[in-house]
Amino acid sequence: MAIWPFLLAALLSLVCEYIAATLGGGYGTLLVPALFLLGFNLPEVVPAVLLSQLLTGIIAALAHHKLGNVDLRPGSRSFRLAFVLGASGSLGVLVAVLGQLSLPRLAVETYVALMILAMGIFLLAGLKIRALNSSFSWGKITCIGLLASFNKGIGGGGYGPLLVGGQVLSGVAEKEAVGITVLSEAITCLVGFLGYILILKAFSWDLALAVTLGAVISAPLSAYSVRRANPRFLRFGMGLLITASGSAMLLKIAVGL
Repeated sequence: MAIWPFLLAALLSLVCEYIAATLGGGYGTLLVPALFLLGFNLPEVVPAVLLSQLLTGIIAALAHHKLGNVDLRPGSRSFRLAFVLGASGSLGVLVAVLGQLSLPRLAVETYVALMILAMGIFLLAGLKIRALNSSFSWGKITCIGLLASFNKGIGGGGYGPLLVGGQVLSGVAEKEAVGITVLSEAITCLVGFLGYILILKAFSWDLALAVTLGAVISAPLSAYSVRRANPRFLRFGMGLLITASGSAMLLKIAVGL
């Protein structure tokens, strides 16, 4: 394959990671359909995205902690919440890995496209429901984490937008939710990536290197932007972009039928 798709993949990864670490989600949700539209297959795209977000999630979490967006010291509520979400998410992502490798390709691609479209609509609708205040619940958060990690494992995206929104609606402060999400996502991605390596045995290391390089460059910058950007405006823009990405992916699947 020509070199330009990999260079474009690195650029797309940089942009998507900047958005994701600023808003707490959207990296895989944006990047997976973009790479899919470039001609890459989901079995090579998803593990590459998981590896890149494992590394950048750790970097972004450290940056969020250092800048005071979230307290991730061992023993803090945020650290415990990130650990619980990461641990519970490990189960969901492993189930998803098995589904990705055993279910019909068309079924997986259609689910991923519909999930991405739903995440976009969720973000747009979240502009109106974020103000709802409900009591914090460990059980509720854990259930959201399981669903989000299943989405992550089978499609590479859909984790952050669902998890951040669920935390905010459960009473967690927005900046804290972003920091918690990037750390818990790193744990989930580690388990998912190891699952693919053990089962799939081989995938596109060139693609993995390209998306990881782009994401690592942008991770520290995006953490700083959390303190300066208008989350409402960025979330609205991300919702529109994710909705368009899911629609484009569904269109490509329909045309290819």
